[in-house]
Amino acid sequence: MKKVLIVFGTRPEAIKMAPVVKELQKKTKLWKTEVCLTGQHRQMLDQVMEFFEIEADYDLNVMKSNQSLYELSANILVGMKEVLEQSKPDLVLVHGDTTTSTMAALAAFYFGAKVGHVEAGLRTFDKSAPFPEEMNRVLTGRLTDYHFAPTDRAAQNLNEEKVSPEAILITGNTVIDALLFSVEKVRAKKSQRAAEIEKLVNFSKPLILVTGHRRENFGEGFLNICRALLNISRKADVEIVYPVHLNPNVQKPVNELLAGQAGIHLIEPLDYETFVWLLDQCYLVVTDSGGVQEEAPSLGKPVLVMRDKTERPEAVEAGTVILVGTDPQKIETETLRLIEDKAWYEKMSHLHNPYGDGKAAGRISAFLEKKWAVDVQYETM
Repeated sequence: MKKVLIVFGTRPEAIKMAPVVKELQKKTKLWKTEVCLTGQHRQMLDQVMEFFEIEADYDLNVMKSNQSLYELSANILVGMKEVLEQSKPDLVLVHGDTTTSTMAALAAFYFGAKVGHVEAGLRTFDKSAPFPEEMNRVLTGRLTDYHFAPTDRAAQNLNEEKVSPEAILITGNTVIDALLFSVEKVRAKKSQRAAEIEKLVNFSKPLILVTGHRRENFGEGFLNICRALLNISRKADVEIVYPVHLNPNVQKPVNELLAGQAGIHLIEPLDYETFVWLLDQCYLVVTDSGGVQEEAPSLGKPVLVMRDKTERPEAVEAGTVILVGTDPQKIETETLRLIEDKAWYEKMSHLHNPYGDGKAAGRISAFLEKKWAVDVQYETM
C-alpha cells in the first residue's frame, strides 16, 4: 500500500491542506495518509487542527521566539529527516510558499520520495516581493513531481518553466473547499469569541476587516497603513476591526498610531473559526494576505490588497481585488469609494471568484488514484 505524508506548519497551510487531509483519509484501501506538523506557527496552527478535527502523526514543534529564517529552515530540514525515515512515504504533499513547504520538499527529495505541491505555479516574478515567499514557491516548484495548480494562469506559469503537462493538474484552490465547509459550520453555531466581538463592535455600520503581517511592509509600510486607517475612521462612519499580528514589527506601529482611536478596534489574532465568521459579517477587507484575496470574494466581499505586486493576478483581472500597496492616499481613496459609491460596491462584490468551486481536494485525490492505479491494483492482487 502506498503512503502519503502531508506536511504543513502555518495556519494558512493548515486551512488549505485540511480538505486534502480529509479527502485522502477517506481512501484507506488505496493509501495510508499521515500528517506532519512543523509547528512553524504554534498556537494558531493548533486552533485550525481542532476546528477541522485533524490529528498529527508527527510534530517537529520548531517555533521559537525571534527565530531567524536561517534557524527555521535548518530546524525543519533536520527535523524532517527523522520523520521521513520513520514514515517512509511514497509521496510528500506540501503547500504554497512557506519555509515549511520548501524545506519539507527538499527533505523529501533527499529521501527519494515524490513531492506534490498544492497551490503550485503562483508567481510575482520578483524574488523580493513577497519575501521570502516568492522564492520559497519557486524553489519548491523545482523539487516537485506533481503540481496542483489552482488556476489556468498558475498552470501556464509552470508550462513556461518547462514543467511536463502530465505533471500539472488544475484544481481550483483548496481554500475555497475549506471556506465553504467553515462558513456553513460558523453560521450554524457562533463561537464564544464571535459573541464577544459582537458586544464590542457596532455592526449597524459598515465593517472594515483589516489583516496585515507581510515582512516587506515592516517599517514605513505599516506606518503608512496605520495613517490611512486613521484617516478613514475620521472621514467615514465605519467600524474598523484589526486582529493585530503578534510580530513586534506589526504590534509597535499599529498600537502607537491606532490604539484608543474611535471606531478602530485592535483585537488579538483570531482563531480561524471566528475569522471566517467575521469575514462573513464584514463589508470589505483591507489586507496584505494572500489567502484572504481568494476567500473574501467567495463571500462577496471586495478586497483592497496592501501590496504592490501579487502572485494572484487572476483576482485583479477579475476585479474582485484592487492593489493599493502601502500608499496611504490610495488605501484611503479606494476604501472611501467602496463605502460611498454603492453601485461600485455592488459591482465588485458580485464578480466571479476565479479561485474555484470547492472541489479541489477531490480532484487531487482522483489524480493520485489515477497515477497509482496500476501499482495499487498490483499490490492488492
